[in-house]
Amino acid sequence: MNCHELNEILELGEDSKVQFKRNFSSPDAMAAEIGAFANSEGGKIIVGVNDKGEITGLLKEDINSLNQMVSNVCSQKIDPSVAVTTENIKCNNKIVMIINVPQGLNKFYISNGSDIWIKVGADKRRAKREELKRLLQEATHLYADEEVIVKTTINDLNLQLIEDFLERKLGEKLTDINLPLERILHNMKLLNNDNCTLAGLLLFGKKTYFKLSQFYIAAVSWYGNDLEGVDYRESEDIHGNIKRLYEDGMAFIKRQLRKLQNGQNFNSLGILEIPEIALQEALVNALLHRNYLVLSNIRIFVFDNRVEIISPGALPNTLDVEAVKLGVRVARNPVLLSHVKAIPEIPYRELGSGIPRIIESCEKAGVQVELINQKEGVGQFKVVFWRKTTS
Repeated sequence: MNCHELNEILELGEDSKVQFKRNFSSPDAMAAEIGAFANSEGGKIIVGVNDKGEITGLLKEDINSLNQMVSNVCSQKIDPSVAVTTENIKCNNKIVMIINVPQGLNKFYISNGSDIWIKVGADKRRAKREELKRLLQEATHLYADEEVIVKTTINDLNLQLIEDFLERKLGEKLTDINLPLERILHNMKLLNNDNCTLAGLLLFGKKTYFKLSQFYIAAVSWYGNDLEGVDYRESEDIHGNIKRLYEDGMAFIKRQLRKLQNGQNFNSLGILEIPEIALQEALVNALLHRNYLVLSNIRIFVFDNRVEIISPGALPNTLDVEAVKLGVRVARNPVLLSHVKAIPEIPYRELGSGIPRIIESCEKAGVQVELINQKEGVGQFKVVFWRKTTS
């Protein structure tokens, strides 16, 4: 980094990836800042700058003591240890130190023996319980779909759905399998001891409204193009297991869209203005790849000019939009993914082909599609289909 680049950063001010510090008064204070960046997306701590972004500078002895403090903090004050780099820049005859903190790969990071900090905008705060789960998930130490749902039993599952599923998946009837049903479901991570797992309820729950009240689809079809509008054509909260969510979610979308002839016979039913396969893939992705540690619902918004399918949680780990366009994926809910392909009503084609299929089908149909990975807060992933205007 040179002086010009530094001044540009200082002019923009602090944010979730840049922190200004005049100096550090103690190793504990430094450990808290580095730990917060490591638990978030990484960033830069610029030392020798005040809160207003004005360079105050450091003395040579400050640089020496700061380098020693950084070394001690990263190896002794943060668990697991963090590898940071430092860079000294002379600007306007004043020296600043830049501490570059990478995004941590072994989350979560504990500072000073007890504190787990995360970045929230330009500030930091101690992580809450659900945020700790998400940090573990990012490090692949925790899968939400394996989580036990307390006060549930096998009686909360639809046994007929399970029997049909097992016959398709295993190729034999349940009565011919020489194992108790509870043991089979336990082996498939759909039960854990006497409780259902999240995957078990999502796949086969009978009445999931009260057990999984936050995991539903909120679907709204608005007049106009403004989310803040008060007038809507139709609104529906869709509850149930994944099969129900998918079928009712697709039905809602299709009710809102126009059907076009596109050179077909006048008496034909026409085809949807947005390719149905693209809508299927977007909804399936939202159901199977969403972050179930985020206690929020999937949203389907239909406007006059676009359709939005929004799933809670940003893309996992180091994935970005360009990677998923190429079919790269990280299995966030491996239990769901391993079983859902035996449910024929849900068109899951695996192999990371969903996003490429969305893009390809929309290109052929002349429909513009936009993928938005929003990392702020708990994050969300949005697929936006732009509707063609009618004359």
